[in-house]
Amino acid sequence: MQTNEIIKRFREHFERNGHSVVPSASLLLDDPNLLFVNAGMVPFKPYFLGEAPAPWPRATSIQKVVRTGDIEEVGKTSRHTTFFQMAGNFSFGDYFKERAIELAWELITKSQDDGGYGLDPERIWVTVYQDDDESIALWQKIAGLPEERVQRRGMEDNLWSMTVPGPCGPCSEIYYDRGPQFGEEGGPVVDEDRYLEVWNLVFMQNVRGPGGAKKDFEILGELPNKNIDTGMGVERMAALLQGVENVYETDLVRTVISKAEELSRRRYGADHTDDVRFRVIADHARTGVMLIADGVTPGNEARGYVLRRLLRRIVRSARLLGVTEPVLATFAAVVRDTMGSSYPDLVTDFARIESIIKAEEDTFLTTLTAGSKIFEVAAEEIRSAGRAMLPGDKAFQLHDTYGFPIDLTLEMAAEQGLSVDEDGFRRLMAEQRARAKADAASRKTGHGDQSVYRELLNLGATEFTGYAELASEATVRGIVRDGQRVRSAVEGEIVEVVLDRTPLYAESGGQESDAGVIVADGLDLEVVDVQKVAKKLWVHQVRVRGGELVEGQHVEARVDQEWRVGARQGHSGTHVVHAALRQVLGPSALQSGSYNKPGYLRLDFAWTGGLSEETRSEIEEVSNLAVRKDLPVKVVYTSLPGAKEMGAVALFGETYDEEVRVVEIGGPWSRELCGGTHVEHSSQIGPITLLGESSVGSGVRRIEAYVGIEAFRYLATERALMQNLAAMLKVPDADVPGRVEALVERLRVAEKELERLRGAQLLSSVGQFVEQAQDVRGVAVVAVAVPNGVSAGDLRTLAVEVRNRLGSRPGVVALFSVDGSKVSFVVATTAAARDLKLAAGKLVPAFAPVIGGRGGGKPDLAQGGGTDATGVDKAIAALRAEVDRAVAGS
Repeated sequence: MQTNEIIKRFREHFERNGHSVVPSASLLLDDPNLLFVNAGMVPFKPYFLGEAPAPWPRATSIQKVVRTGDIEEVGKTSRHTTFFQMAGNFSFGDYFKERAIELAWELITKSQDDGGYGLDPERIWVTVYQDDDESIALWQKIAGLPEERVQRRGMEDNLWSMTVPGPCGPCSEIYYDRGPQFGEEGGPVVDEDRYLEVWNLVFMQNVRGPGGAKKDFEILGELPNKNIDTGMGVERMAALLQGVENVYETDLVRTVISKAEELSRRRYGADHTDDVRFRVIADHARTGVMLIADGVTPGNEARGYVLRRLLRRIVRSARLLGVTEPVLATFAAVVRDTMGSSYPDLVTDFARIESIIKAEEDTFLTTLTAGSKIFEVAAEEIRSAGRAMLPGDKAFQLHDTYGFPIDLTLEMAAEQGLSVDEDGFRRLMAEQRARAKADAASRKTGHGDQSVYRELLNLGATEFTGYAELASEATVRGIVRDGQRVRSAVEGEIVEVVLDRTPLYAESGGQESDAGVIVADGLDLEVVDVQKVAKKLWVHQVRVRGGELVEGQHVEARVDQEWRVGARQGHSGTHVVHAALRQVLGPSALQSGSYNKPGYLRLDFAWTGGLSEETRSEIEEVSNLAVRKDLPVKVVYTSLPGAKEMGAVALFGETYDEEVRVVEIGGPWSRELCGGTHVEHSSQIGPITLLGESSVGSGVRRIEAYVGIEAFRYLATERALMQNLAAMLKVPDADVPGRVEALVERLRVAEKELERLRGAQLLSSVGQFVEQAQDVRGVAVVAVAVPNGVSAGDLRTLAVEVRNRLGSRPGVVALFSVDGSKVSFVVATTAAARDLKLAAGKLVPAFAPVIGGRGGGKPDLAQGGGTDATGVDKAIAALRAEVDRAVAGS
């Protein structure tokens, strides 16, 4: 049974049984605890946590999932993967254990002809939490499982929680016996390779306290509503139903391996080392494409760094298989072809995905070149020092700074007869991970005590009136100070206020929150900020400027009208610039982030190279033409599938309710899902002036602009600047660029002439330096400090010229240049000196520490620098002493 059929049957089974079908959420959710969505229930966490009411009593989804904790282990075994699909069914206070077990058992054991998976009931085992007698009785009642095929397990295995205080509950896992050829008999407690877990049913019924992530915590009590969260691993079920040994041999994954076989002309299954590489390619290709499709771009931090690692591991694995041509786009196309039916965005957005991975592959190939040079220098230093092991810190530097996988460093070292301090490398890697974990822990908010907001949410969601009015009568539902609900607040205090209705926009979708006031007789509150909690509750941070605020009080909330005018211009301007980008650059130039406030907008978009001046001008012109055309702005409320059918653009990482708001500017020209405030006609945006465009990461560009009165002020400032320049240069405005260009050219010519004269002056002093040579055991040693300010390049030229003047006699030249506290130096040796074993690179360690520096190079020429200029005289003495020692010992 093909994977797509497995998914179809799961979805249809639960839809027939009253579940709402919920599409997969993005892999990127606004959750401080998670880098990526790592479980099928993650999008439903607000409902399980009681932060928001569930839109449906029961739901089902096929959720894409990425787990990156074991990246280094992927490929080494056939079990580790980073991307998989989790099929789940969920109940929010509706059915519980009995119905959950019935639904799972029916689907997995019903014959394939009747729409099930047709697993043999006699080969099914289950585990339950150690004291969950109720589940054991239900399995025996519903499935007729004998006692020996129901096994009890402890808290670490069969008590689920989010690893922090909050909801938890016993779980029951379903396993399938694959037969004696896969391992020992005795059930999953004995061998989880033979007994493959395919389904986990979580009975969310309790609240846990603080303690360990998986065990050693206290059960505090029961939840008010008992919930069901189950997950079936789609790829694992595919392995069973397709009769293959592991997920890498299933239909959607094996196709990537087949392409790698074709490119490498090697065969999967013939060699374990090669198999590791094939599996890395297959797994990481799927994960990488899915992450890019959801808006991640390669970078050096957080999600971007994970993606970069994955893509570079693919390239490296392909190289180790003997493939030298670019490969990422080829593997991405296979993923698109195999998974596009389930995830249509892979097809429609492939041009953007392909451009990002091609750029990353090009970057990595350059990195390989640069890193290889760093390795060569390090290897030479090691051999020169008579050692044979690359230090762990150098291997870590190659990994951390240049993106070199450790296996690449090991291979390159072996080729040169060197070993690598792997223990030191692993220790530094462990320290880095520990720092990352500590940083993540410090940033975690977890699911702390939000009971105060849940209490207020139970009173009903805040009604947002700001689309229709700028002032609304309201009632104070709650006042929060320092996380605690209070009855009142007085002048001078800063508190949070929840109203039953408000016209003040809460920060979201890149738009800043509204400025405004909340007033009543004798009461004056300045609104400092407005945020949403659980997408339903508007929380106003206010400063009490006068009077006393009391819970239950009737007030009026007012938006600052000038602020709203500017905010609407900024947000609508963002949509216009986005549409202009897509018109000029093509549909792959998708927004990946934005920020707007009155008079200003910033938009990040997927693009791999800088924009020319002509392209920026064209984008600006298209934007302003849209403003001049006075395009109508229309808001449409529809379902998410309906919005996609309309061609509306959805933003990466955003989650949407069943009913969505589509904002159109000029009909299909600009059509985006958006909850922000907007103008009624595009002419109300006013002029749009682009400020600039820059890179904010690999594959992501940023464009900034002023709109409305801010754009006018910016242009007025530019005009005044031009007029001042024209007055200074005594030319008309139109002639300013030409006159400035002429002045710059004259300056460039003058600088070149100065450089030539300075070089000639330096070379004129070569004879003086040669005359200062001191004889050290028959070697002419020129070791002097040259005039301050000589550049490293000039210092090198000067040293070579002095060496040449020494002719055929043994000679060592060491020149030092001081710039403040910094020191640059160059060491050069004649051929006769090198015959005496005086190598420039080996002389450097004798004096460099004296000036707090380091350096290196070849036997004939070496250079470096230091940070202690006071040590130059001692360094010169140390050099002479080293020449004396070396010649005496030769």
